Amino acid sequence: MFAVIKTGGRQYRVVPEDVLEVGKLDGDVGTIIQLGEVLVLGGDTPVLGAPTVAGATVAAEVLDHKRGPKVIAFKKRRRKHSKRKRGYRDEITVLRITEILADGKQPSVGPRPKRAKAAPAAEAAE
Repeated sequence: MFAVIKTGGRQYRVVPEDVLEVGKLDGDVGTIIQLGEVLVLGGDTPVLGAPTVAGATVAAEVLDHKRGPKVIAFKKRRRKHSKRKRGYRDEITVLRITEILADGKQPSVGPRPKRAKAAPAAEAAE
């Protein structure tokens, strides 16, 4: 089963366990958020929304908040001694799609437990 969702003015085709980078969303790392703008639910019998599918949501776990690559906007007016250099980096949220829900259901999967860091082995006393 797949879904087409809309967030941040862009559309994404997602299936469970997909990891994708979207524009910055509210939510702490490790929490489950629900994306409500589902445009298409696919599978054996696809459901098209008009404009969205009623009662359908996509549950996703927030993995990370980071910044995207630097984009340089450089403008030069030749023979005029004029130039401008400006750069920016987008704020990005990394999501893992946990499940695709229909008919107003709630997410059944909670946040995944974090892996415990391996403790360094104690040095043997002589």
